[in-house]
Amino acid sequence: MSTRLLVSGTLINGAELELDGDRARYLGKVLRARVGDPLTVFNGDGMEWAATIQSIAKTRVILKIGDAREAGTESPLKIHLVQGISRGERMDFVVQKATELGVKRVTPVLTEYGVVKLPAERAEKRREHWQKIAASACEQSGRTRLPLIDTPAPLRSFFGDKPKSVDAELILVPGAATTLVSTPPPETKVCILIGPEGGFSDVELEDAGIAGFTAVSLGPRVLRTESAAIAALAVLQSLWGDLR
Repeated sequence: MSTRLLVSGTLINGAELELDGDRARYLGKVLRARVGDPLTVFNGDGMEWAATIQSIAKTRVILKIGDAREAGTESPLKIHLVQGISRGERMDFVVQKATELGVKRVTPVLTEYGVVKLPAERAEKRREHWQKIAASACEQSGRTRLPLIDTPAPLRSFFGDKPKSVDAELILVPGAATTLVSTPPPETKVCILIGPEGGFSDVELEDAGIAGFTAVSLGPRVLRTESAAIAALAVLQSLWGDLR
């Protein structure tokens, strides 16, 4: 599989595209690319383009854009992951694997028992950090659409502003009477809410029920937050998405 790069701007067959800064250094110093090497580029609109390196320098690379093609890597199931923010690399890991598993949107939320406290001035920086992780995961996994990463917000704020056009709204709760695999299938859109390391408070569970979320479990064992996210997304895609 050729190197894949997420780039900005309009891509047109026959046009030239200039890369500079980190993108150029990555090709030249890390990959040791050469003139004539093939690449695949995409800009997040759902298509990808063949490309060839025309010239390469330390801080500047020129690509020649070729034919556009459908990648066929986007799932027909539109999954919105609402994830209680966990510490450090755990949240990075969730964003990365959620992207690889085809999630369309990730909403990081601050919860009562969560150990992470993000002041407003840091929230947007964290969003930008997670968006970069998602972009890299798209390059690696073959995806052509970048998932939306929302700015972190309190869980209660999410309940007040949550999208209306969702077929199924689920919240993972250990010991819930209903299992995820027994949930009626959605038409195209599902929202799943997963707690942080400390789980949800009783008030948050009550708020989720009022907001229309159905409690479901993944089985008899209690999983870590990052394990729960990956397992739940894999199950959803296996039941109703493109892992069937």
